[in-house]
Amino acid sequence: MARYRGPVEKLERRFGVSLALKGERRLAGKSALDKRPYAPGQHGARKGKISEYGLQLREKQKAKFMYGVSEKQFRRLFAEAARKDGNTGVLLIQLLEQRLDNVVYRMGFATTRRFARQLVTHGHILVNGKRVDIPSFRVEAGAKIEIIEKSKNNPQITRAIELTTQTGIVAWVDVEKDKRFGIFTRKPEREEVVIPVEERFIVELYSK
Repeated sequence: MARYRGPVEKLERRFGVSLALKGERRLAGKSALDKRPYAPGQHGARKGKISEYGLQLREKQKAKFMYGVSEKQFRRLFAEAARKDGNTGVLLIQLLEQRLDNVVYRMGFATTRRFARQLVTHGHILVNGKRVDIPSFRVEAGAKIEIIEKSKNNPQITRAIELTTQTGIVAWVDVEKDKRFGIFTRKPEREEVVIPVEERFIVELYSK
């Protein structure tokens, strides 16, 4: 399955939770989920029972859409997490959080992960002084993530940084807002990653 490129607000309405896909619209209370808090379609307002498999699949889809990864990428990350010692679900979330596009988003340089992905693919991001244009690039602890010089005054980046006064910045990055760079200080603990995903269901799904 390819990466989803359709209307993102329909996804949030389908799942009934914010997946941080609309950035400033969500902060302003203008997202479709706020206005119509039920699934899209003629029978969207109806609520039916969901099977165990349906619940497991839903949690996987929420994680995939939230982090903007394809089915193939997601399976590969899960397989890697399963090979490591420790809690597979927690390790999976940590691997997703280490993606470069996600780190750019977590540092407040983009209002959404989708915009962060664009910044990376268009060559606006330096990692330890070198340009990296691969969104899935894995950021290790201590890495410096920086906006390239000619893009530091980009209005969209500036606006994203301004909005961090409302949203805050996560504890596992250290950001110099004025200088447009940050340090990925460590992998986050699971309880620090506030996302509407229960990874244990994903583990159950792939363990069948």
